Amino acid sequence: MGYAYNGKILRVDLTNRKIGIEEYDEQWYRTYVGGRGFNAYFLLKEVGKGVDALDPENRLIFSLGPITGAAVSGNGRSSVGAKSPLTGGYGEGDVGGFFGAELKHAGFDAIVVQGKADKPVYLWVHDGEAEIRDASHLWGLNTLESQEKIREELGDKGIRTAQIGPAGEKMVRFACVINDLKHSAGRTGMGAVMGSKNLKAVAARGHGGPQWAEPEVIRNRARWLAENLREVAGGMYDYGTSGGVPDLQEHGGLPTRNFQEGRFEHFAEISGQKMAETILEARENCYACVVRCKRAVRVDELGVIPTYGGPEYETIGSLGSLLGIGDLKAIALGNQKCNAYGIDTIGVGTTIAWAMECYERGILTKADTDGIDLRFGNAEAMLQMIEKIARRDGFGNLLAEGCYRASKEIGRGSEQYAMHVKGQEFPMHEPRIKQGLGLGYSVSPTGADHVHNIHDTTMTEGPSMVAVRKLGVLRPLAFNDLGPDKVRYFTYSVNWASMGNCDGLCCFLPYQFDGTTEIINAVTGWGTNMWELMKIGERANTLCRAFNARMGFTAKDDTLPERFFHDFEQKLPTTAALKKEEWEAAKKMYYVAMGWDENGVPLPDKLRELALGWAVES
Repeated sequence: MGYAYNGKILRVDLTNRKIGIEEYDEQWYRTYVGGRGFNAYFLLKEVGKGVDALDPENRLIFSLGPITGAAVSGNGRSSVGAKSPLTGGYGEGDVGGFFGAELKHAGFDAIVVQGKADKPVYLWVHDGEAEIRDASHLWGLNTLESQEKIREELGDKGIRTAQIGPAGEKMVRFACVINDLKHSAGRTGMGAVMGSKNLKAVAARGHGGPQWAEPEVIRNRARWLAENLREVAGGMYDYGTSGGVPDLQEHGGLPTRNFQEGRFEHFAEISGQKMAETILEARENCYACVVRCKRAVRVDELGVIPTYGGPEYETIGSLGSLLGIGDLKAIALGNQKCNAYGIDTIGVGTTIAWAMECYERGILTKADTDGIDLRFGNAEAMLQMIEKIARRDGFGNLLAEGCYRASKEIGRGSEQYAMHVKGQEFPMHEPRIKQGLGLGYSVSPTGADHVHNIHDTTMTEGPSMVAVRKLGVLRPLAFNDLGPDKVRYFTYSVNWASMGNCDGLCCFLPYQFDGTTEIINAVTGWGTNMWELMKIGERANTLCRAFNARMGFTAKDDTLPERFFHDFEQKLPTTAALKKEEWEAAKKMYYVAMGWDENGVPLPDKLRELALGWAVES
């Protein structure tokens, strides 16, 4: 094997308690690269249409990228993939931290898990070896308790874990996989799949790993960022991802009370700036990263400890403004509960927001909510519902199904207040100030997702246009432009973002196109360029789409909630409702640009052009 990879994929059959190792050549690695590419490859190859997401024959895939584990800032990303219990289609949770680097150093590029253990187990992966171990004593424990017991049992405090909490064990549909207690592979319900297999955790420890093609280039890039941190990433260091709350407030893009509003009267009290002044105890990092954008907070009177990290922007939005809650300390406690139980903060917040709006509109009453006054702004109700959802207790059992299924169960017009695409709850980004992002929500293979997407603010006049011009977009584009130029930029950007979900590099780092290409070449020695990397992203995106087509998805699933086709009551110059005709036309343009048919299904010739001829008959 060449550089950047170990050349080994770990295969685990939990039903038969068998472990094996598969090896692939460099051409295979360069074609699928890692992360999303690996996930989609194995899912399309091995998971048939009739396999339910919680069936033993679903695959659960822990995938690394070529950059994962290299000593350069932003390298810590890894991916978890499976058929999603939320959407019934392609599922993927991407996550930072230290686990991915540890797994790479332990000698593997991915783990493919199938089957179901007859009792709880965990997987112990270390220096080229793996074993299935009993986890009966860990079942029911929160993530901190479980990690401590695993480390004690194996006699090594340096072990890194990817695990589920009680929510994953009970197959809450938006349960997540938690790495190192504070890093979440949050989206699409990967924790529920892990729980369905009776797999409590994967523990990794390694002292080796692959060689890198140009170590000096990697060192120089790491040195450059360390020396220029204040200039290029100072805001992320100071305030983390929630430092942008005031700007979103100003432009009307801070999701408030279930996306009914775009401004929140208590925005300053939940911002990254306020966190830095009050409850912040430490700025933390992922493996080998100098940016230190991660928050670690302490609230002694509520029992909030820095061991579980602290809320990032998505959590500030989903447990804060989206629920009308302006209590930063309560949000921090909600974040800790989610990390301890293994719950996606976006999924749980958006689902609770649906319930709160239904409660205020009289669709739900205290008789439905177990006596809880589920009004917007009630922080105690939010905390109670997280507990009930994690344990599938009472009304929490319904909400554990996610807002889409819960609204179908309740009916009575509640469906219109469920903010989801394909069953996955909305992240904390507002399509009425980022209409290209709204298009991205609708066509995403995972349902509503903000990471493999665009943010229209990158196309406004200013420094951001320097990077955009690399894609041939030479003039600024308005936030509410959904014409051909926006669709062209969207297509290129989404393919680039999809590549980012393959390579293991964090999207928050200021490398842009040239820096990313330099780093990939430095770790792999491929001598690649931006064009090939764009095709890698397009290939991965197309594989995801082909998997969804197998599962019966059509253009009718590429939709948006009706709410976003209507203006806010307090409309601003920076906000506007999407227009259905323009949005539909943009979708069709995107399908054509991607080589898909009118139902969004990849055409055979496009698959062949992407070296995916084997998928034509899949």
